[in-house]
Amino acid sequence: MERLSAAERLCEKYNMLPPNVTVLCAVSGGADSVCLLHWLLSRGVTVAAGHYNHRLRGEESERDRRFVERLCGELNVPFYCGEGDVAAYARTSGLGTEEAARELRYEFLEATAESIGAERIATAHNAGDNAETVLLNLSRGAGLNGACGIPPVRGRIIRPLLGVTRAQIERYLAENGLEHVEDSTNAADDYARNRLRHRALPALESVNERAEENIFLSCERLRRDAECLDAMAERFVREKGSGGSLPAAEVAALPRAVAARAVKLMCPKAESVHIDALLALCEGSRSGAAADVPDMRVRREGDRLVFRAREYKAPERCYIEAGKTTILSTGAEIKCEFLNSCAEVYKSFNTFFVKNENICGRIFVAPCQGGEKVHLSGRGCTKTMKKLRAEAGLTPRRRAEYPVLYDERGIIAAYGFGTAERCAAKSGDRGVVKIDIIMPEGENHVTQE
Repeated sequence: MERLSAAERLCEKYNMLPPNVTVLCAVSGGADSVCLLHWLLSRGVTVAAGHYNHRLRGEESERDRRFVERLCGELNVPFYCGEGDVAAYARTSGLGTEEAARELRYEFLEATAESIGAERIATAHNAGDNAETVLLNLSRGAGLNGACGIPPVRGRIIRPLLGVTRAQIERYLAENGLEHVEDSTNAADDYARNRLRHRALPALESVNERAEENIFLSCERLRRDAECLDAMAERFVREKGSGGSLPAAEVAALPRAVAARAVKLMCPKAESVHIDALLALCEGSRSGAAADVPDMRVRREGDRLVFRAREYKAPERCYIEAGKTTILSTGAEIKCEFLNSCAEVYKSFNTFFVKNENICGRIFVAPCQGGEKVHLSGRGCTKTMKKLRAEAGLTPRRRAEYPVLYDERGIIAAYGFGTAERCAAKSGDRGVVKIDIIMPEGENHVTQE
């Protein structure tokens, strides 16, 4: 009888299932999640099931929901279901389909766990999933943390099957007479994970049939090393940090793995290229040298490396008048002219042609909060500025400084994006307002479709 001893050891090691715990088990209907649900019940745990319908596979997605609901009825397990249009969310958020699905799924699981008072959320990631993650991370140039694979515990999320292979899961299902459904997309090679599952892992198992389990054991050992380095960096920052700064020479004297973690603690959004730049500041001696990292400017001031949040200037609210040039506090210039007739209207992301008769009140520039909606000419859909900016990958600085033009009804044009459909002029129109935005210091960077 398959006992899933690797799951039992992992639960004990990380105290995943303390006495009297309530667990929300994520159940897709696939082999892994059905195994996890049944295994948790066999241990006498109080369990509820959470199923999220991603609406990506039409009738097959509905089939999965019905299967999980029926299974929960047979097992006398409370069933909670959520759903969302993952494809639409991926388009509007700028995320890939897999990342968008994961974000919406975990949002549902966290909200459901909160509402039912579940102290744990169990997901059915197994040793194969972990091996795929490690290979993906390494192929992208990850360091030690990436080589550690999927964490067994993250907040209230637990992964008891992380050391269990797919073969062991299939034996468990067979021995307990458990059915499951198959996701048809798992057979295709459209996703990188599928290609690794179909090609890379079998190749590794031809070298060592316990490859998945051994990769998991390597991750456990690497995780201990990472925890040690993290603790050293945390102690250094705690003891040496002062007023948002670190002693530059002492950072430079640390082992590089510890130094990198220390500056990462000070600037959590820093990537490897930023960390290299910050360590270069520590190793140099020139006071006043600086490096820009996400949301921060880091400066060498004497013998200290000082981390400060970046302050971005947003354009102040001011009115735009035809025949005049308006200079904003950010340094951007806005030139406006009235054209009795406009022979040619060309597509541009920093020059806008709007029909004067469609403008409500006066034109003005104002700080953009992100939630404002706009239907841009030629785009065929309405989106918030927040989503447009996310899709364009704008940095915080660009988001703050790019001017947005309004009238009393809302947005009429946004630098880097285009003109609102409701007021966009066409070639040959009469009574057209032409607005040119010139960014300072040659920063006329605009998004492209």
